[in-house]
Amino acid sequence: MTIERDIQITEVALRDGSHAVRHQYTVEQVQAVTKGLADAGVPYIEVTHGDGLAGSSLQYGLSKVSDIKLIEAAADVAGDSKIAVLLLPGIGTIEDLKEAASVGAKMVRVATHVTEADVAPQHIAMGKELGMEAVGFLMMSHMAPVEKLIEQAKLMESYGADIVYMTDSAGYLLPEQVTERIGALRQELQCEIGFHGHNNLSMAMANSIAAIKAGATRIDGSLRCFGAGAGNTQTEVLAAVCDRMGIKTGIDLYKIQDLAEDIVAPLLPVTPTITREAITLGYAGVYSTFAYHAKRAAAQFGVDARDVLVELARRQVVGGQEDMIIDVAAELAARQGVAAK
Repeated sequence: MTIERDIQITEVALRDGSHAVRHQYTVEQVQAVTKGLADAGVPYIEVTHGDGLAGSSLQYGLSKVSDIKLIEAAADVAGDSKIAVLLLPGIGTIEDLKEAASVGAKMVRVATHVTEADVAPQHIAMGKELGMEAVGFLMMSHMAPVEKLIEQAKLMESYGADIVYMTDSAGYLLPEQVTERIGALRQELQCEIGFHGHNNLSMAMANSIAAIKAGATRIDGSLRCFGAGAGNTQTEVLAAVCDRMGIKTGIDLYKIQDLAEDIVAPLLPVTPTITREAITLGYAGVYSTFAYHAKRAAAQFGVDARDVLVELARRQVVGGQEDMIIDVAAELAARQGVAAK
């Protein structure tokens, strides 16, 4: 059955939301959420460790169940929905991608820092060779000027990406900035444009709507805001807002709300809240997944997590440099004369 849509939503609670549960999803949980999403008409469902394929590690957090088992479990119950996977070159490999495709993944989202698209061509090419939809996912997009963002997006498109995403990994951007950037990408690219927002400054919904108005046709959402930092654009709210605006998503409003409240909410260790650490992430422009690590390191060294995050921002630390968080906390403690706990 073909559903008419003006935009297509990719649900990321089973990937970005993995951060919020310390990567402890079970097969049963993934299947329950996937079934509900498919029944509600969500076209794409992303399933991996929060840091993508092969992200399970001491540095990023150990998964309870392997990526491949979770992807296979989701694909078994996805119906007409497609399972997407995130891959960060340097963490996930070509072999990981092949294995994901073999168990049912239909889309690969190749994620790089906004200035490092040139590490993605072989992964995008392999995704296409495997018959997958290929996405270029430019993270921490606020850290590059518009001209650089366009340059890097064009590289992703030249490698064969069907869609290029501008990713507000820190929840830093404001709606007018999203409008400017997505509008510029729409003018310069032939492929589809996507947007992935975080809610650290409570801008995720406004930014997603700004992106749609500026020409984005692929938007990420997460049930109950389930994601890193203060979470992502809330899928069930996004579907309702789009419906009021006359934007077709193909999503059943009652079914997506019931899924969020009855199935996903009980999985949450805490209700997504814009905490002081989350505000600092957005205000300073720090990778959203750093919140938990910074809070833990701050407690260990007896310093304020906000100071850790601000210092990380000053050093322009990006995703993949989580090991720097401990170093920064230790340096702050020494500078302040605080003894580690």
